[in-house]
Amino acid sequence: MVVNVVVLDYGSGNLRSAERALARVGADVQVTSDFDTAFECDGLVVPGVGAFAACMAGLTRVRGEQLISRRLAAGRPVLGICVGMQILFEEGVEHGVRTAGCGEWPGTVERLKAPVLPHMGWNTVSAPEGSVLFAGLDADTRFYFVHSYGVRRWELTAGPGFAEPKVAWAEHGEPFVAAAENGPLAATQFHPEKSGDAGATLLENWLRAIT
Repeated sequence: MVVNVVVLDYGSGNLRSAERALARVGADVQVTSDFDTAFECDGLVVPGVGAFAACMAGLTRVRGEQLISRRLAAGRPVLGICVGMQILFEEGVEHGVRTAGCGEWPGTVERLKAPVLPHMGWNTVSAPEGSVLFAGLDADTRFYFVHSYGVRRWELTAGPGFAEPKVAWAEHGEPFVAAAENGPLAATQFHPEKSGDAGATLLENWLRAIT
């Protein structure tokens, strides 16, 4: 079964790299900012690079925050990548300025406390047991990161009728959230589209899970 995927074009992210990576693992991919097309597709990918505030401004211009909210309310899968993951949280803090995010997950995106920033290059990820995204990947598998900010504390916990989200961690100076899986919403701080065969496996796992 061919999965129809939209890479959301809101002026940020490695759109063509994401498009090529998804096509490589068998998805029928379209890059668009059209609201209806992005709502109706099987899977929506929200990329993002650069500043949190700039990404949120671009997302708002195409009603991206509404799109994400409506898809999730309907149980339709969304995958955030890099800053596309960060904007899913309540807020981002850059240079003392707080910017509201989409608020799909509680928490704050902050500058990492590390001796060298940005965190750029390959790093391992500690994946949770039962993860769908990391299925079939060894613990020493490396993924490609480029960022100076991240989520240092995961704040969403299980409740009545609500399964515990699966959260993966990485470390650069301190632990930070590397990926999360929470029902139809999933996201990675690293770039699967730049992570070679490991990234391809992760994207393939995501596609398989949404069919």
